Amino acid sequence: MSKSYINLLDLASGNFPTMEGRRKRMPRVNTAPGNLSDLEDDQARSVSSDQPSSISSDRVIIVANQLPLKAKRRGDNTGWNFSWNEDSLLLQLKDGLPDDMEVLYVGSLRVHVDPIDQEDVSHVLLDEFKCVPTFLPPDILTKFYDGFCKKHLWPLFHYMMPFSAEQGGRFDRSLWEAYISANKLFFQRVVELINPDEDYIWIHDYHLMVLPTFLRRRFSRVRMGFFLHSPFPSSEIYRTLPVREEILKALLNSDIIGFHTFDYARHFLTCCSRMLGLVYQSRRGYLGLEYYGRTIRIKIMPVGVHMGWIESVMQIADEDCTMRELAQKFKGKTMFLGVDDMDIFKGINLKLLAMEQMLKQHPNWQGKAVLVQIVNPARGKGIDLEEIREEIQENCRKINEEFGKPGYEPIIIIDRPVSISERVSYYNIAECVVVTAVRDGMNLTPYEYVVCRQGISGSKSCSNFDGPKESMLVVSEFIGCSPSLSGAIRVNPWNVEATAEAMNVAISMEDSEKQLRHEKHYRYISTHDVAYWSRSFLQDMQRTCADHFKRRCWGIGFGFGFRVVALDPNFKKLSIDAIVTAYKGANTRAIMLDYDGTVMPQHSIDKSPSQKVISIMNTLCADQKNTVFIVTGRGRESLSKWFSPCQRLGIAAEHGYFLRWSQNEEWEICQQSFGFAWMKIAEPVMKLYTEATDGSSIEIKESAMVWQYRDADPGFGSSQAKEMLDHLESVLANEPVAVKKGQFIVDVKPQGVSKGLVAEKIFTSMAENGKHADFVLCIGDDRSDEDMFEIFGHAKLKDILSPNPAVFACTVGQKPSKATYYLDDTTEVITMLESLAEAFDTLPPTDIGYESDP
Repeated sequence: MSKSYINLLDLASGNFPTMEGRRKRMPRVNTAPGNLSDLEDDQARSVSSDQPSSISSDRVIIVANQLPLKAKRRGDNTGWNFSWNEDSLLLQLKDGLPDDMEVLYVGSLRVHVDPIDQEDVSHVLLDEFKCVPTFLPPDILTKFYDGFCKKHLWPLFHYMMPFSAEQGGRFDRSLWEAYISANKLFFQRVVELINPDEDYIWIHDYHLMVLPTFLRRRFSRVRMGFFLHSPFPSSEIYRTLPVREEILKALLNSDIIGFHTFDYARHFLTCCSRMLGLVYQSRRGYLGLEYYGRTIRIKIMPVGVHMGWIESVMQIADEDCTMRELAQKFKGKTMFLGVDDMDIFKGINLKLLAMEQMLKQHPNWQGKAVLVQIVNPARGKGIDLEEIREEIQENCRKINEEFGKPGYEPIIIIDRPVSISERVSYYNIAECVVVTAVRDGMNLTPYEYVVCRQGISGSKSCSNFDGPKESMLVVSEFIGCSPSLSGAIRVNPWNVEATAEAMNVAISMEDSEKQLRHEKHYRYISTHDVAYWSRSFLQDMQRTCADHFKRRCWGIGFGFGFRVVALDPNFKKLSIDAIVTAYKGANTRAIMLDYDGTVMPQHSIDKSPSQKVISIMNTLCADQKNTVFIVTGRGRESLSKWFSPCQRLGIAAEHGYFLRWSQNEEWEICQQSFGFAWMKIAEPVMKLYTEATDGSSIEIKESAMVWQYRDADPGFGSSQAKEMLDHLESVLANEPVAVKKGQFIVDVKPQGVSKGLVAEKIFTSMAENGKHADFVLCIGDDRSDEDMFEIFGHAKLKDILSPNPAVFACTVGQKPSKATYYLDDTTEVITMLESLAEAFDTLPPTDIGYESDP
C-alpha cells in the first residue's frame, strides 16, 4: 500500500475498493460457531439476518482513532509491553455501561508496529485487553491524520477557513482519499468482530465520520451511534467543505449522533436542513431527524470526568514531594493556572496578554499574582505550531522583563510533558483556572480543577487534599464546558481588557462567594461524570434502535450517497401482475389518482398532461366497470381545460371542495359554504410575510389560499411559516377554516375539506347507485394523499364497499406512509396504469375478492 488506491469514480458508482495486502482474519470474540464467509468485507452488500443470534448478552464495540492503551518497546527490542491508558476517556466510559456488557475496542496504536509483528500484537491485544488494533500504513496515516484530519477538518471545525495556502491549505483530494482509505481499514477490523444482530457500535470523533456508511451499507440493521468530541461549525463555515454532503450523509447512517452542546447540534441540524433539505422536530424531549423512514436521534450531553480516577491520582500526588515543593515555591503568591495543548485554537497568547493587562490595570497584584501556563505537547502536526510557540515565548519574555523582579516572575511557562500527579498538584494550589480557548469542543480542565479543590473529605491519608477549598474559573464562552459552569466568569477571549478584568474579579471575590460557586460546580460535576454520560448515551441508543428488527430495510444509493430506507414490514412494492389480476377479476372498480407527483412529474415545467396520460384516462373511463377520478389540490379551471378530451373522467379539485362526476355534469360543492369573507382577513397577513420573505409567493384559489416558500432561505422561510401559522390562527380563530403547515407551504382552506372525505363521498355515491366497489386503486405522493390512504382502516367503509374488496393504496416513492404499497416514481405509475388500460376480461367475473393488507 505504498500509493493511494482509492478511485473516486469507484466510490461514485458504489464500488468501495478493497485493501491491498489484507491480513489474515482474526477470530470473532465470544461468538457461536458458524460460517463467517458471509462477512467477507470485499463484498458491497447489505446483511441483515432475521434470525436471532445465539449470543445471550449485548456487546458494545467502541471504535476510535486510537486505542486506550500505552505501548512501550521492550528493552531487548524483541517485543512490546502494553498497559491501559487510565487517562483515556474510552477506558473511563466503561464505568457507565452494564456490568455484564462486554466491551471491545477498535482503534490504532500510537506507535509504529513492524508488519512482521502485527499478527502477534493483534492476538495479544485481543486476548489480554479485548482490543483490536487497526494498522495504518505510513503513507495513509500521514495523509489521513496529519493531512485531512489536522489540516482540513480540525481547522474548519474550529472556524478557521483556508483563505490562503498558509491558513490550512487548499482542499487536497488525495488527503480525502486517504481519509476514506483509513475509515475503510477501521471498518474491516469491525467486520471481523461484529455480530450485527446483537452488538452496539459506538464511533467516536471526527476521524471516523464516514465509517457509518461502510457499516450501514454492509449491515442494514446494525445498531450504531456516533459522538463528536469537537465543535461542529455553523453552516456558513461548514458549507465551504467540498465534501460537505458526503460527510453529512455518512453521519446520518448512524442511529444516534451526539454533541457536547446545543450549539453544536443546532449547527449540524441547520447544515442538514440547508444542504440536504431535511427537517428536524422535537419529540418528547429529544431532537429527531427524519431520514428515509429512519429517525436519527440527536443527543446533547457534555462529557464528564472520572471521579474515582481523579481521587486516586490525588492520593498519589499527596505522597509525592512535588506538592510540598510547589506550595513552598508559590508561598505568598496568588496563582492563576492554565493547562492547554500546543494548538492554534487554545488562545494561550490571549491569556498572556490578559495577564499583562491585569497587572497594568491593577498594579496592586504586581509581585503577587502569577500565571503558570502548562503547555502540553501538540497532538499532531497542526498549523503554525512553531510560530505559536515562538510568540508565546516572546510574550512571556516581554511581560517578565516589564513586571518581573528578583524572586518574582509573573509568567511561568512549563513547555514539557507534565505527569497527571504533577498537574493535580498545580490544581491543588491554584486560586483560579483560566481557559481562553477561541474554540474548543469540551475542555475538561475546569472540571478536573474543581474536583481537585474539593479534595477527599475525611481522608486521613491525604493531608493536602483533606477538605474542600474555594475555586474560581474564568472560561471562554467558546468552549463546550462553558454552558454547564454557570458559576464561572465567562469571557470573550478576544476582548483582552474584559478578560483581564475578569481575572481580577476572580481573585478579589469574597471567600464566601467563591465557596458558593465552587459548591455549585462540584454538585454538577460529581453527578454528571463520565459514567453518567456513557450510560445516558447507551440508553438512548437502545431506545432509538428498539424497533430495528420490526422494519423492512432497503439499501439505496451509490458511494457516500448510500442510505437505508426503513419501512413497515407490511409496506411493499406494488406488483403490476398482482394488480392486473385483481383488476380483471373485479366487477366494480374505483380508481382515484393524484395529479402532481403522481401522473405528472413534480419538477416538470409544463404541468399539462401528456397525450399518453389523456389516452390512458380515456381507455380506463371507457370501461363501464370503472369510476375514475383525478383528486388534486389544483383549481378546477385548469383541470377542466387540461382534461377536456376525457368526457367520463371525474375530477375532485382543490382537495375535494369542488367535485364533478363527468364533463357533462355540473360541479358540486362537497362542503357547506359559509362564504369566503375570511380571505379578506388572510390575504393582508400573507402579503405582509411575502414582502418580508424573499422567494415566497401566494396562490389564491376559489376556496383556499396557499403561501409557499420553496424558493426562500430554508431556515428563514420555516421560521416565517411558523410565525404566519400562529398569526393566521389568531386572526381566523372565529372563521370556519383550517390553517395547516405543509412541506414549504402554509395552507388555509374551509374546515372539513380533505381528500379522505371526497374519497368517502365517491364510495358512498357509488354504493347508493348499487355499485359497491370490489376493486379500489388509490395513488398519491404527498401528505394530503395520506388522508385517502387512512380511510381504508375505518369501519364505516365496510358498509359502502363490497364485503371483500381488493384495495391498493399506493404512495409514490419509498417513504413512510399509511399506504400499503409504493411505486418508485411517476414513470412506474404510468406504466402500471397503462397495464390496466391494456387489460381486458378474459374470464367471467367472479365473486372472489382480494383482501387488502392491514
